[in-house]
Amino acid sequence: MSVIFAKTPKGVSEMETRGGGLTPRVRRILIMVDGKRTVDDLRSMALADDLTHTLGLLEEEGYIAVAHAAEAAPVGADGALPSITAFRDLPENPDPKELEMARHFIMNTLKTFCGPMTHLSIVEAAFAAKTHAEIREVFATWYHAIVETRHGRRRAEELRSELLRVI
Repeated sequence: MSVIFAKTPKGVSEMETRGGGLTPRVRRILIMVDGKRTVDDLRSMALADDLTHTLGLLEEEGYIAVAHAAEAAPVGADGALPSITAFRDLPENPDPKELEMARHFIMNTLKTFCGPMTHLSIVEAAFAAKTHAEIREVFATWYHAIVETRHGRRRAEELRSELLRVI
C-alpha cells in the first residue's frame, strides 16, 4: 500500500500531552507517522504484526489522516483515497455464497486463533446476519478478537484482507 499518512491536529496534540490513553505500541506507530513515510516504509520500521489494524485505529480515532498517495495507490471514482478500513462497494445483487463464506471464515478463524468455545456471540451474530451490511457490523468485533491473540496478530492483515474480499 503506497498511502502516506500524516498526523492531524489531534495527533500532534497527543504527542505533546499523552492525553488519549494510547498504548505504547500504538503511540510508537503514531510517532513514526510523519507525512512522508508510506505504509510500506512504516511496515519495514515497525515490529507491530497488526500495522493495518493500528493505522486503522489511529485513523478512526482522528489521530492521523491520509495525506496523499505515492505513485500507485488506488483512487476512488470520486478522486478520494480509500480508507484502509473501508469495505468494498457491494454489487447490486450480492452473491449469497459470499455471505456464507464470510460466516464460515469468521467461525473458523475464531475457533483456530481464539479457541473452540470462545467468542460464540460473534459467531452467532455472523450466522444471524442476513445481509452483507449486517455481517459487516460483526467485522470490528471479529478483528479485535483475532488481534487479541499472539498468533492472530501475526496473521491479522492477511485474515482481514481475506474476509474483506467477500463482505
